[in-house]
Amino acid sequence: MSVLRPLDKQPGLNTATILLVGAEDALLQQLADSMLKEDCASELKVHLARSLPLPSNVNRPRIDLIMFVVNLHSKYSLRNVEESLRHVDATFFLGKVGFLATGAGRESHCSVHRNTVVRLARTYRSPLLFCDLEVDGFRAPVAQRLVRMLQICAGHVPGVSALNLLSLLRSSENPTLEDL
Repeated sequence: MSVLRPLDKQPGLNTATILLVGAEDALLQQLADSMLKEDCASELKVHLARSLPLPSNVNRPRIDLIMFVVNLHSKYSLRNVEESLRHVDATFFLGKVGFLATGAGRESHCSVHRNTVVRLARTYRSPLLFCDLEVDGFRAPVAQRLVRMLQICAGHVPGVSALNLLSLLRSSENPTLEDL
């Protein structure tokens, strides 16, 4: 079993690479296409994976950000993400992993409760974004936000690190007892 580590590869010059992991191929591809349309000073690379681990025989660049995409309308999607998380080195969770919950706009059709995904993100101390990737009007702003997060995680934004980003994206809700 190969574990994905953040420093396995040397960084590419002015290159930022995101890995989108999720069971919904079409939604991931649409999000990737939207991200590639965004104006970005860095060379943007978007890789898609249904699950982890990644094949070990593939020559891939260093991954700056991993976004796990959970479709709230599919329990399989949640299980897939939970299984994939086991293949990520703990140091990746220092600001280089996030969760994206799609389908949040139609809560009545959800088979995965929002609180389940919130608990998952809290467990891994990683940011969580809610969106609806199936709606064109929501996809572009999410893509824009992910590109900005990716630039920070790749070290292309002076004065802001992935750990800074993590603290900025933390929920402003009242802290839980475990956070105190």
